[in-house]
Amino acid sequence: MSNDRYTSPLSERYASKEMQYIFSPDKKFRTWRKLWIALAETEKELGLDITEEQIEELKAHADDINYDVAKEREKVVRHDVMSHVYAYGKQCPNAKGIIHLGATSCYVGDNTDIILMSEALEIVRKKLINVIAELAKFADAHKSLPTLAFTHFQPAQPTTVGKRATLWMQEFMMDLEDLEYVKGSLKLLGSKGTTGTQASFLELFDGDQETIDKIDPMIAKKMGFETCYPVSGQTYSRKVDTRVVNVLAGIAASAHKMSNDIRLLQHLKEIEEPFEKSQIGSSAMAYKRNPMRSERIASLSRYVMVDAMNPAITSATQWFERTLDDSANKRLSVPEGFLAIDGILDLCLNVVDGLVVYPKVIEKRLMSELPFMATENIMMDAVKAGGDRQELHERIRELSMEAGRNVKEKGLDNNLLELIAADPAFNLSLEELQKTMDPAKYVGRAPIQVDVYLKNVVNPVLEANKDILGVTAEINV
Repeated sequence: MSNDRYTSPLSERYASKEMQYIFSPDKKFRTWRKLWIALAETEKELGLDITEEQIEELKAHADDINYDVAKEREKVVRHDVMSHVYAYGKQCPNAKGIIHLGATSCYVGDNTDIILMSEALEIVRKKLINVIAELAKFADAHKSLPTLAFTHFQPAQPTTVGKRATLWMQEFMMDLEDLEYVKGSLKLLGSKGTTGTQASFLELFDGDQETIDKIDPMIAKKMGFETCYPVSGQTYSRKVDTRVVNVLAGIAASAHKMSNDIRLLQHLKEIEEPFEKSQIGSSAMAYKRNPMRSERIASLSRYVMVDAMNPAITSATQWFERTLDDSANKRLSVPEGFLAIDGILDLCLNVVDGLVVYPKVIEKRLMSELPFMATENIMMDAVKAGGDRQELHERIRELSMEAGRNVKEKGLDNNLLELIAADPAFNLSLEELQKTMDPAKYVGRAPIQVDVYLKNVVNPVLEANKDILGVTAEINV
């Protein structure tokens, strides 16, 4: 590795080798050659004067790309596609005359982009489903563990640790729905020529409309797609890139929300992300255990969410049938969006798989706030014991304010129960009041909601995808 030039952190630190290969030059140019073979085969099958020997020669050199020849040629002609046509022709002298026949540069460029995005989405889908699977295990394991819930980050009615995890899971499930829809909608550009009119094929096939109509479907099938976009300019609509990267941005938003919650919970010492034995949390404060992986999720997620603007603006600013101001932007925004979301999902897998829960800390914080949340139940018990509901409501309000001042101004423990027990209006002993302090009484249907959500929504998805479960993530740094 050279240390005297910039290297992308996405490839050096975050993205997997699997995702990096999808957007590598090798994958790109091998796909170009597969597309040239598909075009030549289609043209031969539809009656052009192309021999089986020429096809076999092209297939023989589909993977052994002579990069040095292509690079030298590009210095001369300043055109990447024609440089690779030239290099391929050098290896296939008998077939060089029929390589790229009737096509324009976007035939290989745009079709390859669609193929790469489709394959990359499959990697994202696999990892996303595994994140959901790990969250499902976590939610099920902690579905009945009461914890203090927050609204406005202020103490609110309790929930359970598992129920909170279903909120993260549900957002990832929405992302999975979006991903599967967009991936299922992807089509190839096909081979439509300079402005999308297929004029060159009219010439090649002597105006035979029925034959020309067969070209795109045959190419699509050879490349593993059902069909091509029915109309285009020279390129496929750049709105396709917008839809794809919006899916990535949606996943990033879900990951960001989860990572923020984990960071806040780690501050409260209730839940922690994994922390390795020799890991250093701070260069100055040796005791620290920083949530660095969750922070990295948030950091990369912001990058992906903002990256979604690139294809949207590119799509909006394309002129007529083709303009080249999309190219440099696409080379950056689409691959790097995928590399970043790949790193994010690896981090999510690592964090969720190793989350550490501290029930004693969770219970202590919950019990410090529970008396306030139990006041309605206490008031009802006092009414049953002969009290006046309206008078008791006012007394509880006053005593709650007093207990709150004791906690916030004097640093004392919450003594609301003691204050209520000492007030004859309630006619309840401290022992009777303490019996109301079972946290499980205040979590509502949270455990049942977890069971029902996993059974009816999540588990069917996991069962349908059991062949891709079990993915583990390797975190580089």
